[in-house]
Amino acid sequence: MKKYLYAFVMCQSMFCAIPAPQAWDEKAKDKMLLFLPIVGLEIGALWAALAWLCRLLNLPALVAGLVLCAYPFLITGFIHLDGFMDVTDAVKSWRDLERRREILKDSHVGSFAVIGIALLMLAQFAFFSSAPAEANSLILIFIPAVSRCGSSLAVTGLKPMSTSQYADQKKPKSHIVAWSIMLCIFLAAGFLLCGKYGFALVGCLAGYGLALLRAYRSLDGMNGDISGFALTIGELCAVVVYALI
Repeated sequence: MKKYLYAFVMCQSMFCAIPAPQAWDEKAKDKMLLFLPIVGLEIGALWAALAWLCRLLNLPALVAGLVLCAYPFLITGFIHLDGFMDVTDAVKSWRDLERRREILKDSHVGSFAVIGIALLMLAQFAFFSSAPAEANSLILIFIPAVSRCGSSLAVTGLKPMSTSQYADQKKPKSHIVAWSIMLCIFLAAGFLLCGKYGFALVGCLAGYGLALLRAYRSLDGMNGDISGFALTIGELCAVVVYALI
C-alpha cells in the first residue's frame, strides 16, 4: 500500500502543478502511471469549477475563453505542451529518422514549434470563447482523465524508443486492464451526466489516436514527448466538439 501512495504522490508532483508532498521511491516508479488518469480527473474537476466560476461572475466570453484556454497548460506546468512543441519540430522537419530523433531531444525551439503552439492557442481560445452559454461544462471533468487514460495505455502498450524513460520500466498487464476499466467508466459517466456533450470525450480519443499514429510512425517509437503531443491535440479536439455540438 505504501508503494501505491508513493506512486500517487510522485505522479501528482510530476504531471500536475498542484502542490504535493515531496516524496520519491524508485520501487514505486513502475506504478506511477497507474494514477495518471486520477490526476487527470482532479485537473478536470478544477477545470469544470473554473468554468462554473466564470459563468457565476458573468465574465465576458473572451475573458472566460482565455481563462479556460490557459488553465490546462498552467495546471500541468506546461509539461505536455513542451512535448507538443518538441514533437511538432521533429515531425514537421521531414528529415530522416535519425535526424528527427535528434530534433526531438534538442532543447532549442524551432519555427515549426512556434507556429504549432500559436495555432494551438488560437484554436483553443477561439472555441472556448464561442462555446454556447448553455454548454454543459461538467464534461470538462472527464476530458483530462480520458486523455490520460490514452497516454497511459499508449506508453505501456507501444514500442518505446530506446531513449525513453519508460523503456526499462515494468509494464504490468493488470495496469492495462485498470486503465481500460477507468476509460469505460469515464466515457459512461460523461454521457450519463452530460448527454450529448459526452461526444467531446469521443472527440478527445479520436484526436489523441490520430496524433499518436502520426507521431509514432514518424519517430518509430513511443516516449513521453509523443504522449504530451497526442494529449494536447486530443484535448483540443474535445474542446472543438464541446463548443460546436
